[in-house]
Amino acid sequence: MSTIHFIGGEKGGVGKSMTARVLAQFLIDEGRPFVGFDADSSHSTFARFYDEFSSQVTIDEYESLDQLLQTAEDYPDSDVIVDLAAQSSRSLERWIDDSDAFAAFNELGKTVYYWHVMDDGADSIRLLESLLDQQAFNEIQLVVVQNQGRGGNFSKFESSEAYRKAQGRYAKFVTLPKLAAPQAQKIDFNNMSFWAAANNREMFSIGERQRVRAWLKKVYNALKDAIGSSEDEARRPSAVSV
Repeated sequence: MSTIHFIGGEKGGVGKSMTARVLAQFLIDEGRPFVGFDADSSHSTFARFYDEFSSQVTIDEYESLDQLLQTAEDYPDSDVIVDLAAQSSRSLERWIDDSDAFAAFNELGKTVYYWHVMDDGADSIRLLESLLDQQAFNEIQLVVVQNQGRGGNFSKFESSEAYRKAQGRYAKFVTLPKLAAPQAQKIDFNNMSFWAAANNREMFSIGERQRVRAWLKKVYNALKDAIGSSEDEARRPSAVSV
């Protein structure tokens, strides 16, 4: 079953595009087809790194967001990744409610995930609580991403009411490990995919390539826990007619 992934978090600078990018690379390396949409017109970070897979979408225009439904219908075997801008959940909620979008995704056989990407500050906790109070998001699988690249101490979050509420909603929790700063900066300044960074011998030393590969391995293990892998699909028994 293919999936729709909304990558949000409401707060700017928490690593939404980083999460969207590494999820895209995971799907590529898993051999799972996907279509990407960049809803952050102020930065277009996802489109900049994975332009061959992505298109722009305007979060406050229904006709633009309808592309998500059309893509889900036209490409039934493809996942969809939507890199959201900060403070976009209310616009998304209105579209979901007015379009009964989840019913359409369900009819098309799509599982919907909402990824709430966090730093370790109080604002991210409050924004998660606000998200949990929005009725439209009660029907989706919530994934809470604790981005260690934007904070190293999530103990306040793990003892918060928002954490307990998310647990009650059967949220999945993902820790996104920090990528070494020199490698992260080199990737960003050269608009490189993570695959390119792990394999480019001209720009990255063997030590740098190994650090990117080690980081990707940790991230992929976390993603597999959240959304499964192609190996899981292969092990799943097929239906047999009798």
